[in-house]
Amino acid sequence: MRARIYQPSRTATQSGTARARGWILDFGSEERDIDPLMGWTSSSDTQSQVRLRFDTKEAAIEYAREKGIDFAVVDPKKRRTNVRARGYGENFATDRRGAWTH
Repeated sequence: MRARIYQPSRTATQSGTARARGWILDFGSEERDIDPLMGWTSSSDTQSQVRLRFDTKEAAIEYAREKGIDFAVVDPKKRRTNVRARGYGENFATDRRGAWTH
């Protein structure tokens, strides 16, 4: 089984980055069983429930190498930085050129 080392992204509903600072070593589940009656998924592999948190990517890689865990590192995508200078606040600015209408 191959582990994945990644940095979690921030949630879409929050602007903070509190849970997106560290790195996570996550064991993915390769086989899942689907219950025919209820449709629930289950697995007999308990490693899929393990999620380890690390402060740095190097610490996570070092831990995986010490324990002999096969891993893949997924680097995070960078955030867009092309945000408009006066987005929503521009609607209520006193120096608007035109009338404010919907």
